[in-house]
Amino acid sequence: MLRLSKMADYGTVVLTAMIGEPERSRSAAEIAAAIHVPVPTVSKILKILGRGGLVASLRGARGGYLLARPAAEITLADIIHAMDGPIGMTECSVTPGLCTQEAACAVRANWQRINRAVLGVLREITLDQMIAPVPQPVDASALTRKRTSATNRTQETTS
Repeated sequence: MLRLSKMADYGTVVLTAMIGEPERSRSAAEIAAAIHVPVPTVSKILKILGRGGLVASLRGARGGYLLARPAAEITLADIIHAMDGPIGMTECSVTPGLCTQEAACAVRANWQRINRAVLGVLREITLDQMIAPVPQPVDASALTRKRTSATNRTQETTS
């Protein structure tokens, strides 16, 4: 199963908690309370995100963390890369030479193609989009059945 690491997932949650007031710095404890994740975990995530250039830390009485750039400029690829390193579906998708089967692998090129596609999608989705509501499709099939039934009944009575 392909799965995002828990740290990358939490990294996304931490960053989305900071979007509401992007100019206001927040402590790790404040963010932890807002997202219901232990303070040590949030502190660790914030340090990693800081090294990745996604958050800035401020010292002093009004210190804390804030987004290093606007949420619309932070992509999921940025977050995953900061938390987990290079994104790769397989080892050879990221770093050539790690797999002994690489030279004779019949599927390597396709895994690399899939990796580029996934990475492309992750680069298109921004942090601000992650907090936007997802439109839910409306199942209109019940309405279609009612109209069809009503039309059939009308045709039967006029015949």
